[in-house]
Amino acid sequence: MNDPSPNTDRRARLPRLRLPRLGIGRVRDDGEPGVHAVARLDRRTKRLTKRLQPGEVAVIDHVDLDRVSAEALVICGVGAVVNVAPSISGRYPNLGPQILIKAGITLVDDVGPEIFARLNEGDAVRVVDEAIYRGDEVVAKGTVQTAETVEASLTEAKAGLSNQIAAFVANTMEYVERERDLLIDGIGVPDIRTVIEGRHALIVVRGYHYREDIAALRPYLREYRPILIGVDGGADALIEAGYRPHLIVGDMDSVSDEALGCGAELVVHAYRDGRAPGLKRVHELGREAVVFPATATSEDIAMLLADDKGATLIVAVGSHANMVEFLDKGRAGMASTFLTRLRVGSKLVDAKGVSRLYRSRISMWSLLLLTLAAAVTIVVTVAVSPAGDVISPLLADRWHAFLFWLTGLFK
Repeated sequence: MNDPSPNTDRRARLPRLRLPRLGIGRVRDDGEPGVHAVARLDRRTKRLTKRLQPGEVAVIDHVDLDRVSAEALVICGVGAVVNVAPSISGRYPNLGPQILIKAGITLVDDVGPEIFARLNEGDAVRVVDEAIYRGDEVVAKGTVQTAETVEASLTEAKAGLSNQIAAFVANTMEYVERERDLLIDGIGVPDIRTVIEGRHALIVVRGYHYREDIAALRPYLREYRPILIGVDGGADALIEAGYRPHLIVGDMDSVSDEALGCGAELVVHAYRDGRAPGLKRVHELGREAVVFPATATSEDIAMLLADDKGATLIVAVGSHANMVEFLDKGRAGMASTFLTRLRVGSKLVDAKGVSRLYRSRISMWSLLLLTLAAAVTIVVTVAVSPAGDVISPLLADRWHAFLFWLTGLFK
């Protein structure tokens, strides 16, 4: 029997995301074909998704569109995506384009950087096949991606994996050389007020399936009450789920003012030379912060911080778990993520593992016995108390009324 293809498995794992109702970003189409909408432009997809409205056309510059960015575009209800760069360059089989196509979103690739000079934010445009129109003027042309072209590109991209892994290993060695003191001895980890010693730490990254993971962990959160650490936008994810983070770690570029003002202790991720661009924003909001200089990602320094401060277990939500996910972020710094996991590996558990293995300490049978014991206690109390002569006839009357109603259901 032949094994199922990796591409088939990947399709089965893709999230089923619902598109919001379109209309806010739509413009009058006069019966002409294509997607008619307002254009929003930004070279950073993460920044663009903060202001996208349903139905609008997103103009991005994103080589190898990753899964998290594609899911964010789908959740925004984008009408079409126009990419200045190739959404699949062939370096490795990235997951973003497949998510857009599966959601029914038009994807036009490789239109060239000139579109940023020809289009303005808020222009009414029309995307028809490979062309982007403003009125009757063609402002750019590219390549329309379909399920077939994306599948073919992903197959070809598998050949590029070996080169990417080689580059990944080289970057890993460079990172070990730069950060050996931090990784081996924990030198450089700052002091914080939040007490983590002897407790579980839940680290939330607004990444893969973070909403589902948080929802699945609710029984665990109620019982263990771990230290909640939001990595940038992960703090907003915790607040949206009804929790207040104890710590917010990151460069503070994708976390809301509301989250920064929630009372959590702030740890600003800085460059190795001590420069911390996010510190200015924190001070403008009247907050103080601890600075953590490291070349690792914000997700990594959150794990290193929890480990160094004595967390007995680190539960990761929305983080990266396999090689494709590491490469899918498209950063050389993902080597730090790999090594960080080697350092904290004995404590680190993915949220999906916790939700599958964890069971509440209070079983269903215990709850039933507790309910039965409470009912017996009430009955005995009513029977032996002076008020029982008054309450007993009333309860008997209610019981007979219930039996009469129940019998009527079957007549």
